[in-house]
Amino acid sequence: MEVSAYERKSKELTLIPKYERYMEYMLEVILLQLPRTEKFSIGTEYKNIMYETFRNIMFIPKATPKERIYYLNRIDAGLNIQRALLRLMKKCKWIDNKKFEYVMNTLIAETGSILGGLIKYYAKNS
Repeated sequence: MEVSAYERKSKELTLIPKYERYMEYMLEVILLQLPRTEKFSIGTEYKNIMYETFRNIMFIPKATPKERIYYLNRIDAGLNIQRALLRLMKKCKWIDNKKFEYVMNTLIAETGSILGGLIKYYAKNS
């Protein structure tokens, strides 16, 4: 099934508010609740990766079709790092299981599925 340019553009644009909602949740609910010592180490690292991923998302509509796959792969790598850091936070019991499951299975999963569709589209059409 061929994805129309409108559907692709719509996916690109829905990625921005979904990721913004994810960042807001992470900042307000997860990272501010980390133990003080971890807030300035893993919390800072997580924020840096999260912001870098967001920068890459903002480049997608501005990039040429050939450059888009580069940015999409950078976003995918950033999400994978964030998943790994979240698993570490859960393992060390800095976040509870309910919050972990919500972030992984809802917020990151939504972003990941949109991203996967875009990667598939641009890999096939570039």
